[in-house]
Amino acid sequence: MSEQKQESCVMNPHKSKIGGQALIEGVMMKGKFRGAMACRLPDGSIDVETWDIPQNRPWYRKIPLIRGVYSFIFSMKDGYQCLMKSAEKQMTEEEAETEEQPSAFESWLDSHFDEKTAEGIMMIGMILGVVFAMGLFLFLPKWLVGLIPPLTQNRVIQSFAEGIIKIIVFIGYMAATSLMKEMRRTYEYHGAEHKTIACFEAGLPLTVENVQKQIRLHPRCGTSFIFLTLFISIFVMCLVPFTIPWERFLCSLVLMPITVGCSFECIQFAGRSSSLIAKIISWPGLQIQRITTKEPDASQIEIAIAAMKPCIPENLEDDQW
Repeated sequence: MSEQKQESCVMNPHKSKIGGQALIEGVMMKGKFRGAMACRLPDGSIDVETWDIPQNRPWYRKIPLIRGVYSFIFSMKDGYQCLMKSAEKQMTEEEAETEEQPSAFESWLDSHFDEKTAEGIMMIGMILGVVFAMGLFLFLPKWLVGLIPPLTQNRVIQSFAEGIIKIIVFIGYMAATSLMKEMRRTYEYHGAEHKTIACFEAGLPLTVENVQKQIRLHPRCGTSFIFLTLFISIFVMCLVPFTIPWERFLCSLVLMPITVGCSFECIQFAGRSSSLIAKIISWPGLQIQRITTKEPDASQIEIAIAAMKPCIPENLEDDQW
């Protein structure tokens, strides 16, 4: 679709299915038929990559709750791959050549272990990172509540206490990262992504001026999804009869697909509906987005627009909820 045709066909406000993610000096967008990522290169130019999205929908992508787990896993995978690509694009030729040289740790591994063993050790390091995150957001709240016996006498009170601590840890983590210069840049691109989608949903041509006027908060944001997951987990854990922290931790892992599935259905409803219920569901996550999104500048908006345009389908009815 040409730029002129895209701008002329965006006339009527509608709820779009297009979603995105902030990258390192870039933005990734995914529509129904195509995905795209745009990055600002060190020389100031804009690099855009596009890819087609398969249209075959397996049965598990159509069943409520199950489709949420599928979408979460593959969104994480796709987002991680684009994030790594965006990081690579920021390296100059000299930096890329230096990057190809093994680090001291990698050289030590190569000299003491064979290739498969070294890869296994690196994989263990990644797993430990995941374990740390799970311990921080899943086990730590349960352990802290377990230190206060009165809170463990009632599983509803215990679940709510754990949930409150999880949400506090999450908000604190987001606020702390927003103080980092590099993360603030990413949060600005996050704001550019939201404002660009809002401009498209408002039926306005995708120009920097139009995008700048839009609000940077959006109900289908990943920040809102994480908050809903934490909030819904409170009610899910109310069903667990155990009070010992490690037992509740294991149960939370087993019940996580249910929690994620419910959160996905809620965020989808909030994204396509303008009802009072949808606004109530969206409100807490929108407030947290004030931390995870920042006002972008014109150059960042240009990147978001470049990522958005390839994802707009020829027939806008294909983008309707």
